[in-house]
Amino acid sequence: MSCGLWISEADVVSLMSLPEAIDALRDGLREEAAGRAANMVKTHATWDNGSTLHAIGAVFEGWGVVGTKTWAHTAGGAMPLLILIDAQDGAVLAIIEAFALGQMRTGGISGLGADVMARADARRMAIVGAGKQSLAQVAAVAAVRPLDRVTVWSPTAANREALAARIEEILRIEAIATATLDEALDGADVVTLATRARTPFLTRDALPRGVHINAVGAITPERAEFEPALLERAGVLAADSVPQVRKLSREFIEALGDDEGAWARLRPLSALVAASTTRPADADLTVFKAMGMGISDLSLGIAVLKRARAAGLGRPLPEVKRQAPRLTA
Repeated sequence: MSCGLWISEADVVSLMSLPEAIDALRDGLREEAAGRAANMVKTHATWDNGSTLHAIGAVFEGWGVVGTKTWAHTAGGAMPLLILIDAQDGAVLAIIEAFALGQMRTGGISGLGADVMARADARRMAIVGAGKQSLAQVAAVAAVRPLDRVTVWSPTAANREALAARIEEILRIEAIATATLDEALDGADVVTLATRARTPFLTRDALPRGVHINAVGAITPERAEFEPALLERAGVLAADSVPQVRKLSREFIEALGDDEGAWARLRPLSALVAASTTRPADADLTVFKAMGMGISDLSLGIAVLKRARAAGLGRPLPEVKRQAPRLTA
């Protein structure tokens, strides 16, 4: 077994940009559609009034790599790590610090969803929510559509104004912090919901025909961003992980219930990518629901590892020498 690599945050950022992450995700989803990649069931445990331990993972049989990402979300912070393992001999190929990688994964999958499902002439975007993921969400859509204006709404004025300023400074796109949600939605071609809302705020008829929605914030059953009735208007429904939506998305569970025919409308994004699907001309709304999945993390991690090897980056992991356990005191 050869020694694996410890790949730092600085290495990740130097090796991959967000637009490149979208390409890596597209490659990974094609593997999933071909039956050569599968997700590990996402799991978590909670303690101490809201702290959570998470683990997600995937198997890439076609690429010979398996792996997991794990992190503990606590009041004091988090330290996500992605571990890549050789599928043949079990050797650790890499341990990757995964803050930036996670943001690129979360933003990138929305960008890929918009690339497949938004109108080709989309120019204006609304971002609802001004948290740590929001800037990457805007950048990801800007990577696949030539945005010329972004409207920003968050209940906290300082947060929406700060995000608008960062969009203009970093992405060089006109950005307007609006006083109301309706103002933000007015004229938007793409709407991204990235909030921790527990009560739906996007109503069924809030948007005109032709809009694409990325819904990325409500990934646990206690959260919801849009009214379930909104899905009645969707000409195309897609998700990164359909099983995770069925298990954890309150919005979809309340809308579709036990109706298997209705659930059949929800397509995995990988199937749309593999079929080179584009938005139907007569679609009212399109909705992409992102829950997070191991295939996305590993798609980026495997691409980063290949680039690190080619560039000579990363720190060798210490060689593990197996020892017999000490059986007596």
